[in-house]
Amino acid sequence: MHPTRLTAALAALTLTAGLAGTLASTAAAAAEGGSAPAARHLSPLRTGALEAKLSPAQHKALIRSAQDKTADTARTLGLGAKEKLVVKDVVKDADGTLHTRYERTYDGLPVLGGDLVVHTPPASLAAGTVSATYNNKHRIAVSSTTATVAKSAAESKALKTAKALDAAKPAADSARKVIWAGDGTPKLAWETVIGGFQDDGTPSKLHVITDATTGKELYRYQGIETGVGNTRYSGQVSLTTTQSGSSYTLTDATRGGHKTYNLNHGTSGTGTLFSQSSDTWGDGTNSNAATAGADAAYGAQETWDFYKNTFGRSGIKNDGQAAYSRVHYGNSYANAYWDDSCFCMTYGDGTGNNDPLTSLDIAGHEMSHGVTSNTAGLNYSGESGGLNEATSDIFGTGVEFYANNSSDPGDYLIGEKVDINGTGAPLRYMDKPSKDGNSADSWSSSLGNLDVHYSSGPANHMFYLLSEGSGTKTINGVTYNSPTSDGVAVTGIGRDAALQIWY
Repeated sequence: MHPTRLTAALAALTLTAGLAGTLASTAAAAAEGGSAPAARHLSPLRTGALEAKLSPAQHKALIRSAQDKTADTARTLGLGAKEKLVVKDVVKDADGTLHTRYERTYDGLPVLGGDLVVHTPPASLAAGTVSATYNNKHRIAVSSTTATVAKSAAESKALKTAKALDAAKPAADSARKVIWAGDGTPKLAWETVIGGFQDDGTPSKLHVITDATTGKELYRYQGIETGVGNTRYSGQVSLTTTQSGSSYTLTDATRGGHKTYNLNHGTSGTGTLFSQSSDTWGDGTNSNAATAGADAAYGAQETWDFYKNTFGRSGIKNDGQAAYSRVHYGNSYANAYWDDSCFCMTYGDGTGNNDPLTSLDIAGHEMSHGVTSNTAGLNYSGESGGLNEATSDIFGTGVEFYANNSSDPGDYLIGEKVDINGTGAPLRYMDKPSKDGNSADSWSSSLGNLDVHYSSGPANHMFYLLSEGSGTKTINGVTYNSPTSDGVAVTGIGRDAALQIWY
C-alpha cells in the first residue's frame, strides 16, 4: 500500500513548469513558493535532460545520500518543525541534475498529498537554481492530531462506501491515522483500506479517506489497477527459463528472477510455479495451461528489456528486482491487473475462459502500473487515475513497438485483439479516443468525473499527436486520422522522442 498522490504530481512536470516553485537562497523565499513562468517549447530535444543510465548500486547510493540530507532539505524548503521528509526515489539526468522525490510526515503521521520533488542542478552549473515541484501545500499544519471520530466509526463508514459500490465480501483490511493534504486545507483523517472483490470479480483495495474530526468522506480511490486485453499469441518466441536437474521452470534469472505462476482458476496466493521436463512451453491453444504462461513470461521479458534499453531502467523499482506474474485467475475473469501489495501482475482467462489476457501490450500496461506506483504514485481515481491509465497505455504501446513481433505489430490501438464487446473493435484509440464512445479527446473541467480508462483519453491523444502528428496516415497496416481540438495541424517528432519526454 502506498500513500496517495494527486494529479498535480505529474501535471507539474517541468516541461511546462507551471507549478514549479523556484527556491531562493533563503528558506523564507522557499516557503512562499512563487510560481515560475511556463517554459517555452524547446527544440531540438536537450539530451542533457534525458535520464542517466545508472546501475542499481549507483541508484541506491543516490538514495542513501538524499536520506542523509533530509533534515537539511526540509529546513531549506522552509517546512514546519513537525514536518519530516522521506525519500521515495532519486532520478539523475545526463547533465548531472538530480530530481529527488519525497513523501512527508507531520508529527509522525503520513501526509497524503504532501509529496514533492526537489530539482538540484550539478555543481558545474554555477548559475543553476534549486527548485521544487509541490503536489499541493508547501507547508502542512493541523490544529491537533487527536481524532474526534473513532477509527471504528471510520471503518464502518468506509465499509458502507464499498457496499454502495456493489463490492463482494468487503472487509476492513487496515486503518491508519493520516494527514489529508490532497486538496484544500490539510486535515487530520483516517485512511481505511477495504478488501474483498469489486463488482466484476477484480480484487479490491478501496482506500477511503475520512475526516477524523467531522466523519465526512474526503476522498476515495481503488488501489488495484486494471488493464484489459486479449491473448494474442506472439508466435514462436525465445524464453529465458531456468533448469534444475531434469526440470525447467518459467523463472527468468537474467531479468531479476521473474517467475510465472499458474493459479489454476484460484483467486489467492501464488498458485504453482510453471515447471515441466521439457523446455517447450504451451502449444498455442487455450487448452494447454502453459500457453498463457508463455505469453505472460514473454510479455514480462519484453517489458523488462523495453524499460532497460529505452530508459536505462532496471526493473519496476529500478533496483534490478523483478515482479512476478500469475495466470489463469478465477473463472471467466475478463481482465488483468497490477497489485502493488504483492508486487505482481495477474491475468484472467477472459469470457468463458477462452481468451487469456496475456498479450504484449497488456503485459506492458500492467507492469507500467508498477512503475507508476513506485515513482509518481498516481491515485487510481479522477484525472490522476486517467494519467495513471494513460501512462500504462503509452508504455504498453511502446513495448508492442519495441518487441517488433510480426505476429503482433506495434499500433496505437489499445486491446485491439480483444473482442470484449463482441464488435471486433479495440478498447481504446490513441489517435481519436472518443471513437470508443466514452473517452475524451481533450481536457475539460469535467474530465475527472470519467472512469479512469476514459479520462486517459487526452494524454493518450497527446502521445499519438506528439509521435505521429495529425491527419490521415497508415502505420503497420493500420489507418489513423487524428484531429486536434483547434483544427491546427501538428507535426509529430517521432515515437522514440515522445516516449523519452513522457518518461
